Amino acid sequence: MPPTAARDRILETAFALFYARGIRAVGVDLIIGESGVAKATFYKHFPAKDELVLAYLDKVDGIWTGQLKAAAEAAGDAPAEQLVGLFDALGSACRRENYRGCAFINAAAESQPGTPVHDRTVAHKQAVLAWIRGLAVDAGAPDPDALARSLALLLDGGLADGALSADPEVAASARRTAAALVALAVPAAA
Repeated sequence: MPPTAARDRILETAFALFYARGIRAVGVDLIIGESGVAKATFYKHFPAKDELVLAYLDKVDGIWTGQLKAAAEAAGDAPAEQLVGLFDALGSACRRENYRGCAFINAAAESQPGTPVHDRTVAHKQAVLAWIRGLAVDAGAPDPDALARSLALLLDGGLADGALSADPEVAASARRTAAALVALAVPAAA
């Protein structure tokens, strides 16, 4: 279904509410009321709440993946630099007003394994891991799987701790740790 102004308004409203309050805490009636659409219009675009949640996660994925890749590219042309530079996206994320951590980790915590919503969160994390692994291969890491897993864990830990501690140093610490991991895993990067 092609996007419409009403669909976009519903999705923007859900985007703000789901991230701020949590998926389970936000009901369809609240989204309908806040977006200013009729109930029939809502259900025309999103026959079930899970379809809206999946659209929300797709939107978050586009934004976050874009931020990660932009931060990596801004760090330089060398894949080893990009493996460290991607952590600059973490710094930007954690400094946002009303930052509540990773939307995918939050959604996974609220969904049952095997459901479409949970599967979408897993797919996102796997895609980020595969991208990081590709950079590790390009950087010449002898064990790109181990390096990618370590960096993905560090990134997810930084996303979580950035929400819990609200300490701006979290991202800088994660970036320094990433640099040390990359230097150990890719001796030419040291």
